[in-house]
Amino acid sequence: MRPKLEASKDLKRIVSRLTHTTENNLTKKIDEWYDIYKDFLDEKSISSTTGELHYTHPRIRAAYRSLRTNLPYLFTYKNYKNLHIQNTTNALVPQGYKKRWSLLSYEKYD
Repeated sequence: MRPKLEASKDLKRIVSRLTHTTENNLTKKIDEWYDIYKDFLDEKSISSTTGELHYTHPRIRAAYRSLRTNLPYLFTYKNYKNLHIQNTTNALVPQGYKKRWSLLSYEKYD
């Protein structure tokens, strides 16, 4: 993923620090990001085909909404250390398989 919009780049920069920050710090950073880009996120455009009004940047709106909604769950691995939850999903790759990032699929290896 290579964001083109400045708002997307800034949000990606914040989220890339997820495993190196605290829930409070991430919440603060996301809220600050939203304050900066609120007007940008609220921009609407008229569809040339239907004439209906829609949000101009729906994907980044969805990314922000998803982060904000799921923020309490993103730090479960830190909040419940006694459960030994990993901070990534790498352990979900089936045994005997490795991840091929170029194709985003699994391949068996011996």
